[in-house]
Amino acid sequence: MRLGFVQTFALFVAIGLWCDPALADDRLAALKVGRVAPGTVAAPFELTSLDGAAVDLAQLKGKVVVVNFWATWCGPCKEEMPAFERLRRQLDPERFALMTITTDLQREGIKQFLANLHVQVPVLFDEDQAVSQAYLVRALPTTVFIDPQGMLIGRAVGPRDWDAPNVVHALQSLMP
Repeated sequence: MRLGFVQTFALFVAIGLWCDPALADDRLAALKVGRVAPGTVAAPFELTSLDGAAVDLAQLKGKVVVVNFWATWCGPCKEEMPAFERLRRQLDPERFALMTITTDLQREGIKQFLANLHVQVPVLFDEDQAVSQAYLVRALPTTVFIDPQGMLIGRAVGPRDWDAPNVVHALQSLMP
């Protein structure tokens, strides 16, 4: 399923514009920065997960994929992590995948961080920061959206309420 302009715009609206109206200008600025050119293929990657398994983005083709770049030292990342856990639990794993990517190298520290938040999201390690660079990550958290064909469809910089009903609905509408 290829997204048309209306679907892409609806996703951006659902992701960025449901909060405090006083912050609308900041969100609109983030959305302008976050738009991606139609037809942009998501950069391929294969990274090691917290449990030691190799995860290849190509294996997720056919699913809507949300990739979140974060770090344990990032306060806004900590704020949004529980919402990612709730989102992950709401969506069909046959049609949706959530991947979180960190450049933190302290595996035990990350395990403790996730345990303290009661979160079980998949964590991948970008040890040489090549994937972060390929996805033009300049600030944390940064979240990237990939359609079932492996095309980039959007990005958001900064924390969001990822399990808000309109976000869940927008992501479900993209699933095959």
